Amino acid sequence: MDHSAIRSQLPALVADHVPNNVRRFKFRIHDDKPAVSTLGFPIDPKPFQGKVIALTDEAVVVKLGRAEFAVLDRELVTVVPAIGTTVAVAPYARRRFDGLRVDTPDEEKHYTADGMAYTTRTVILGGNPVKLPVSEPRCLELADLIEQIEKLPAPDGFRRITHLLVDAGARDFETVDPAPYDIIKTPPAILFTVDSAKFKGRVTVRYDRGADLYAVELRQNGELVASNDEVYFDTLGNVLEDLIDDGQWRRIRIDVLGSKSKPLH
Repeated sequence: MDHSAIRSQLPALVADHVPNNVRRFKFRIHDDKPAVSTLGFPIDPKPFQGKVIALTDEAVVVKLGRAEFAVLDRELVTVVPAIGTTVAVAPYARRRFDGLRVDTPDEEKHYTADGMAYTTRTVILGGNPVKLPVSEPRCLELADLIEQIEKLPAPDGFRRITHLLVDAGARDFETVDPAPYDIIKTPPAILFTVDSAKFKGRVTVRYDRGADLYAVELRQNGELVASNDEVYFDTLGNVLEDLIDDGQWRRIRIDVLGSKSKPLH
């Protein structure tokens, strides 16, 4: 979406929906460009409701309040609602493997010296890190692989590789965690199942100690269907995106609350 174009069009689009005594209005744009806070941290938008007040070739404009609006990329919405309908909108938000948003506070219960209980809530700016649901490894190379998957960025620059796996429906994680003397015979690896529009099946990310590279394999019903044996740690996100990421995470979900809408094909 062309942000400069929509900014120039918006005053005319919302003019009839702003009270006469209001000189300024607020708006936010939801498209495939991640929102960033004033401190430079990525923001995961909250769901919201509003009324559709305008449609253009590129945008769906939703009124949220007295002088507040949201502009949605028309190419990304799951349905194109009719003008005048009330809609519930859920832009993309990064999530953990348990389905919770990454900005969900972590709660921990503590006790004072006299036995009184209290709870602390912790939120990390930019979202809490997403940990792989695997046990603590003994193999240093496996530990490095886990850390890289948790910390390295996905190609879009907004997500980490772990978010990419969550969005691909990754589950049923297993690890191959050899003793140090057995690392050549039994290479360390992470295995998991994904279910995306691009690939449904079992994924293996394996470390090759001899070549000091990763290998990524895709299997369906036990049969090898794709592989890449020369994956450097800094290209792991690109390889996984190419193999399993269907891009559906970018869609902006719209649920129409009442009136009919036109499906987006």
